[in-house]
Amino acid sequence: MNKILLFNPRSGVAKARVPNAIMNIAASVNDKYDWVIVDGNQETDPYLKIASHLKTGEFKYLGFTVMPGPQLKQAIPYAKQIKEQFPDTKMIWGGYFPSNHYKVVLDSGYVDFIVNGPGDNAFPRLIDALENNAPYELIKNLIFKSGDTILKTIKEDLIEQDDLPPLPYDKLDKLYPIPKYLGKTYLGKKTFAYHSSIGCPFTCSFCAVVPIYEARWKAKSAQHVYNDVKYAKDKWGADAVEFHDNNFFVSEKRVIEFSKLIEPENMKWWGMARIDTMSKFKDSTLQLLSDAGCAMIFFGAESGSNEILKEMDKGGTQTGEQILAFAERLKKYNIVPEYSFVLGTPGPTPEKVSAQIDFEIDFIKKVKDINPKTEIIIYTYSPVPTEGSEMYKQVLEKGFKFPQKLDDWISPAWENFDLRKNPLTPWLTPEMINKIRDFETVLNGYYPTAADIRMSTFKRNAIRFFASIRYKTNFYWKPYELKALQIWWKYRQPEIEGF
Repeated sequence: MNKILLFNPRSGVAKARVPNAIMNIAASVNDKYDWVIVDGNQETDPYLKIASHLKTGEFKYLGFTVMPGPQLKQAIPYAKQIKEQFPDTKMIWGGYFPSNHYKVVLDSGYVDFIVNGPGDNAFPRLIDALENNAPYELIKNLIFKSGDTILKTIKEDLIEQDDLPPLPYDKLDKLYPIPKYLGKTYLGKKTFAYHSSIGCPFTCSFCAVVPIYEARWKAKSAQHVYNDVKYAKDKWGADAVEFHDNNFFVSEKRVIEFSKLIEPENMKWWGMARIDTMSKFKDSTLQLLSDAGCAMIFFGAESGSNEILKEMDKGGTQTGEQILAFAERLKKYNIVPEYSFVLGTPGPTPEKVSAQIDFEIDFIKKVKDINPKTEIIIYTYSPVPTEGSEMYKQVLEKGFKFPQKLDDWISPAWENFDLRKNPLTPWLTPEMINKIRDFETVLNGYYPTAADIRMSTFKRNAIRFFASIRYKTNFYWKPYELKALQIWWKYRQPEIEGF
């Protein structure tokens, strides 16, 4: 029986996190097939490690998890090299990038199959079919080529998360010691990364989650989540948790149950939410969250413009007024709101786009005036191929195109595009992009992120002093002195590096 190699390409430079996505796949085959994980975040030369396994002749199947952005830098050249050096291997990709850009991935010739969404059933069933030379065309959640034709099988209903096999942490610990995954962050000295749910019940037109999960959400029970977190605390000393769910706070009932369970453990934690959802939470729930260690929550504010929010399809209930009001409300609790904004959305004229950028800058400053502790994350709009959305229709009409070859995705320009820092979008001029970046630099100077635990009080006060005149006079143009300080002091940007 052939073995399985699972690869987690490098995703960051700051610290490694437990590779939950690839661990789910390992769990799905754990009782039937031998497997190993190669973690690009832990290896000096991941390809050397991969090749050493493949040279044994025991590994026929390779599973890559591939997110847009940094992971492509290893995923694409490694897949190409593997197919050249070990042509008999079967290459299977999963993750947001191949699911949303399946044509360019399959046309490359490096990748044989794409798991389109959760692979808990699709991956082991595909391996079974390939091992037994059996048909795989009826396996759900697959995309593959038949001749020159790309075939997509139907989507599977989301699985009850409590019914899934436990993640094989102990086996991972033998490959890469778990304590190496518990990094020091804003939250704690040993921060544990965890997924408690999959999907999201909303259909935001700029979100890569939407085409995959189609407004569906499934979560582990509060007790299940607590048991896993408690295990990490008791066995490896975890003192904080990052919940990397697309939307941790969908259910107020589940949040309350988990908060009551975790409160005695004295752990800090972070998760992602929607403002319009949490605005409906009772004051008692918000107080419980604070008491239970919830230190920061990431919210997709996206825009202060109700018109833009409607185009983004934020669910129809989020408004600019609500964004401001909720920032004000959280001041009463010891919870830091982390608001993300997307600037540079398409517009009918350059003047309209520029005016919208100016509006968002002014709105962000209003948020800071109301609650100075609010963390601001700024992205430049980058299209997501969400078929049928009004915003994506505008994008195509403006002449935007994604790369037509897989290798082009790792060019410097497209790497920045995937980080939403410098998109190749025809409606944005260099002057507009510079305005966004310059404002971001001044904002980060006047309000250095609390998430950068390396910055001393002296550095914070110094950079705030230099940024104060620019911020107060709305003079953002070419803040070279602030950029120099940020480079010199290695200022950490949460939108790129996390905590």
